[in-house]
Amino acid sequence: MIDFLRTRLRPVALWGATLACCAAAAAPGPADPVSVSAPALSAATLPADMASRVLACTACHGKEGRATPEGYFPRIAGKPAGYLYNQLLNFRDGRRSYPQMGYLIEHLTDGYLREMAVHFAALDLPYPPPPAPQGTAAQLEQGRALVQQGDAARKIPACVQCHGAAMTGVSPSIPGLLGLPRDYLNSQLGAWKTGQRKAQAPDCMAEVARQLTPDDVSAVSAWLAAQPVLGNGKPATRLPAPLPVRCGGVAEGGQP
Repeated sequence: MIDFLRTRLRPVALWGATLACCAAAAAPGPADPVSVSAPALSAATLPADMASRVLACTACHGKEGRATPEGYFPRIAGKPAGYLYNQLLNFRDGRRSYPQMGYLIEHLTDGYLREMAVHFAALDLPYPPPPAPQGTAAQLEQGRALVQQGDAARKIPACVQCHGAAMTGVSPSIPGLLGLPRDYLNSQLGAWKTGQRKAQAPDCMAEVARQLTPDDVSAVSAWLAAQPVLGNGKPATRLPAPLPVRCGGVAEGGQP
């Protein structure tokens, strides 16, 4: 696998198949985020060579999954394990579409995807400072209001109601929204709005995104991208109140 990463001479799909062979001992399991955080699978129980096994991930997502300073690819280090696992399942099973990701993991078992998710979730790494704000004062205020207060008249919940007051996510399955490039945030909100990105039903993010105007999307992404990430971006353990909408894989209170 390391030879592949150095030379890039083999097709990506073949490398994915090789990873699957390496993971033959990892039995497939149900597509359930609960099992990601089960005591049977923790960072301490992962294979010792996990860092070398996921080098293909860091080729795009940056060293140790930190993301690259000017890159489009999001940070995956420190994200909740259930969230990472669900996204790997979504890419593998076609709910999210990005050919490079699909080729890498199309042959991998659920068990192997769990190990990858737990590996990256366990990394406790500092975030870089945010870039300078990319919007006008009025646009940034519009974004702040939507993130922190929502818009009840349009049935838009505040982002903090689901993603946590610090916007660093909630374990085990809700991601943080800080420390992400503005272009990435724009594209993902747009993908949910147009149906190009899907999640497990009920797809709460698609429902919310459909209520957002293009100006809303631009304002929210501008404000989020300009915020510093506190406490190394560690997710909260739970939400203080039930979720305002039903989300696939996540029950009331932010717990699976």
